[in-house]
Amino acid sequence: MHLLRSAGLAAALVLAASCASTAPPPAPVAAPAPAPAAAPAAPTYSAAAFFQTTSYGMGAAAGMAFSPDGASILTWNDGSGVINAYAQPVAGGPARPLTASTTNATFAVSYFPKDERILVSADQGGNELNHIYVRAADGALRDLTPGEKTKASFVAWRADGGAFWLTTNERDAKTFDLYEYDATTYARRLVFQNSGLEIADVTRDGRWLALVRPRTAADSDILLLDLRSRARREPRLITAHTGNVAHDVYEFTPDGKALIYGTDQHGEFNQAWRHDLATGQKTALIAADWDVMFVTHSPSGRYRVSGVNADGSTAVTILDLQTNRPVQLTGVPAGDVGGVRFNRDETAIAFTVASDTSPADVFVAPLATGAATRLTKALNPAISEDRLVEATVVRYRSFDGLEIPGILYRPKTATAASKAPAIVLVHGGPGGQSRRGYSAMVQHLVNHGYAVFAANNRGSSGYGKTFFNMDNRRHGEVDLQDIVYARRYLETLDWVDGKRVAIMGGSYGGYMVAAALAFQPDAFDVGVNIFGVTNWTRTLASIPPWWASFREALFDEMGDPATDAERHRRISPLFHAKNIRKPLLVVQGANDPRVLQVESDELVAAVRANNVPVEYVLFPDEGHGFLRKENRVTAQDAYLRFLDRHLKGAPRT
Repeated sequence: MHLLRSAGLAAALVLAASCASTAPPPAPVAAPAPAPAAAPAAPTYSAAAFFQTTSYGMGAAAGMAFSPDGASILTWNDGSGVINAYAQPVAGGPARPLTASTTNATFAVSYFPKDERILVSADQGGNELNHIYVRAADGALRDLTPGEKTKASFVAWRADGGAFWLTTNERDAKTFDLYEYDATTYARRLVFQNSGLEIADVTRDGRWLALVRPRTAADSDILLLDLRSRARREPRLITAHTGNVAHDVYEFTPDGKALIYGTDQHGEFNQAWRHDLATGQKTALIAADWDVMFVTHSPSGRYRVSGVNADGSTAVTILDLQTNRPVQLTGVPAGDVGGVRFNRDETAIAFTVASDTSPADVFVAPLATGAATRLTKALNPAISEDRLVEATVVRYRSFDGLEIPGILYRPKTATAASKAPAIVLVHGGPGGQSRRGYSAMVQHLVNHGYAVFAANNRGSSGYGKTFFNMDNRRHGEVDLQDIVYARRYLETLDWVDGKRVAIMGGSYGGYMVAAALAFQPDAFDVGVNIFGVTNWTRTLASIPPWWASFREALFDEMGDPATDAERHRRISPLFHAKNIRKPLLVVQGANDPRVLQVESDELVAAVRANNVPVEYVLFPDEGHGFLRKENRVTAQDAYLRFLDRHLKGAPRT
């Protein structure tokens, strides 16, 4: 979930892939989900069963995912209940645990180039102050970025494997400096003292540094710095333009000759372009009918991996640049391919595949044949995948006729004779996007008879820059109307109980829940607010210091507190909580640095004063998004109990 949105500008608010051508026609407006095939009543599964499903991921894209001998892949999973790092054998079989945290999520980052040491990342109780640790061969962890207020991240390895680069804000909480660490001694040197830009990438020879300067949510620039030049130590702008144009860095090419970057300068959607470092020449690389999400290369540069955000799904291409032919994978189930990682000699890849009905699993495939082997089984075997629900992409008209896309899940039991209560689910952001793919939260609710409609209100990413910027400084107004009209759309479906519709969301989506109940008190029947903003005046004044590089972009999006305080108060649900008269569930992490606990505390107290049913779940060991499996189960049980009590069980009016 996000509080800002565009690539390179947005900080994630977590809960938790040719040539241009004419765009395809949009899906029919108000297209209903297809009727489910005749089948016996679907069995229902508990929240615990859904969260006994294992979440899998791999090390950082700029890291080394395969062990030096090629026998293992560096992964992370939450099979123990807490995310830890593992070595997954390429030949198959159980993964070997590399870390054993029982408290803080510990994410795999990278193998070392020549031995079994690894880098991992972990914060403290969800406070987002991630440190980078090295795990020695004997399992001992060493914090490379100590400091109570320090936040750090991995950037890349030097080509010779003798050093790696990390960023840290230890000098100044508002900005991140670049350090080079010796891979043997861990001695470090300051490479670049930052003055407020975003560090994006560094060439593997350590010469060139790419930086991003956000200005607004719709406008940003890329700068380059030659770290070896004695004559010029100031970053040089390479994206001079007029008007609003968004730019972002994908990566430097492995040979260090070019920067691959994204821009929406040439149309509605983000395209990939190439900037030659020697000549400054810019050439188009990839354009599509949707946003190009990412571009990466194999270590030698022979293979190029790109992803396109195709109407809420990721379309990935692995192109062999020697033959100019895409790699064809076989033995892969339908779904989104992600996280493609190459082994050292580029004879094989590891990747994940996820779909609406199956979480991400790890696969491996030789590049010579593309024949994939599945290494993990994420879905709890107690759950039958064929009893889960495929989503449908639909569109509906909002108050002003604008087409709004969304992702609709229809319970297998829902018919015209047996109508389903419904939930309008609002993503984080403001500029996030609800996308197809597996969600234990959604599938659990659908499995228990709730229709779920994840609406992508105006301001959502993925549908062009015009749509993306339609809600600027109009939050809680036009975007809220889109969500209200999502309910009206549901009421047109003969299998939905239009008298029983909830609104639910996290982060900015949680704000929309509180805003709907306060500003449109009759629009929804109940609300589920998951760490949502309730007081914009305070939230914008208490943003984490490490957001300083895109402060201007945030204020352009939401309004500057110095000049827009009156509007911020007007759109803040806390100051209008007396209007809330529908049952409300609030869920919050005590360590949340983005939406402070006090936001939820005060909303709960204000609504209780209205003699309205309010339930409050507070996790003392979570931040902005719940990473501990036991807490996710607790939250999920709370969602279902609340909805069953106040929506499904409520008398129809």
